[in-house]
Amino acid sequence: MKMNYENQWNELADIKDELAQRDWFMGTSGNLAIKVENSPLSFLVTASGKDKRKRTSEDFLLVEQNGLPVEETTLKPSAETLLHCKVFQQSKAGCCLHVHTVANNVISELFSEEREVTFKEQELIKAWGKWGQEDSLTIPIIYNYAHIPRLAEEFGLHVNEDHGAVLIRNHGITVWGKNGFEAKKLLEACEFLFQYKITLLQTKRMELFN
Repeated sequence: MKMNYENQWNELADIKDELAQRDWFMGTSGNLAIKVENSPLSFLVTASGKDKRKRTSEDFLLVEQNGLPVEETTLKPSAETLLHCKVFQQSKAGCCLHVHTVANNVISELFSEEREVTFKEQELIKAWGKWGQEDSLTIPIIYNYAHIPRLAEEFGLHVNEDHGAVLIRNHGITVWGKNGFEAKKLLEACEFLFQYKITLLQTKRMELFN
């Protein structure tokens, strides 16, 4: 590991450890990225196929603006690296997190026809700076294209701010923020809101049939 990105490496490793404790990396799924340099753009991204519950010297690799390795390595960037490329190319975000959970997959399926899910009058939308009584948080849902460049193209249409989130139908969620702390905070808020929405819908359904 080179000293010029040791701090970013350790920050991303700490985030990975914490999310792993939540069981958000089932079956080696999910990927994380953190910016190292603005110009030329470079960032650390999780290596493909690794057990993210373990902390090793091969967890991440340095890639350039198009997702290609900067240094000689046998490691391969995560499959969704092009999504992280879009975030860092189109915003000033410093960290981008992508996880697959049951809750975010279910929500993306339940609201797939609407192509978005909206939360209002929920305390956790304050994580997004939504403090007003009438404020709401809307998260877009995009189709899960198997062709990653096509998926990245569709995803990129929703990267319009320095923080944000996009659900991929039956795939997962990608969240980004100005730094690792903000990205993790927004991800946690999203997962809480998803679980809340699912629980509420289940409760209402039970009441309907009782």
